[in-house]
Amino acid sequence: MATRIDTTAGRAALDAARTALAAGERPARSDYATAVRYLLQLLDEKAPGNSVEVRVPPFGAVQVVQGPRHTRGTPPNVVELDPATWIAVATGSETWDDAVEAGRIQASGMRADLTALLPLRY
Repeated sequence: MATRIDTTAGRAALDAARTALAAGERPARSDYATAVRYLLQLLDEKAPGNSVEVRVPPFGAVQVVQGPRHTRGTPPNVVELDPATWIAVATGSETWDDAVEAGRIQASGMRADLTALLPLRY
């Protein structure tokens, strides 16, 4: 992650995004982006490494989890999910398994199951 998000700003954006999502509304783009990136930052802090790429388009991606370093092309361990699903599983309002079963998470590779890392403490 290029720029570190301050905890206060990250929590404020996350609260705003969760409130909007709970009301069935789309969060303000700046709140949505900051909330997603803040949670990706927390995941990176919790599980530093380069063996799994977590993608939350269009807002961010991060490589995490110790293991073989990936440097070129598509990584062998990839997780991709939409922003609302990322916020839900990262905060614990939805389980990883439920989101995978519902088809909202695409995960490939032996290390791509993030169950043991979620939810995050924010």
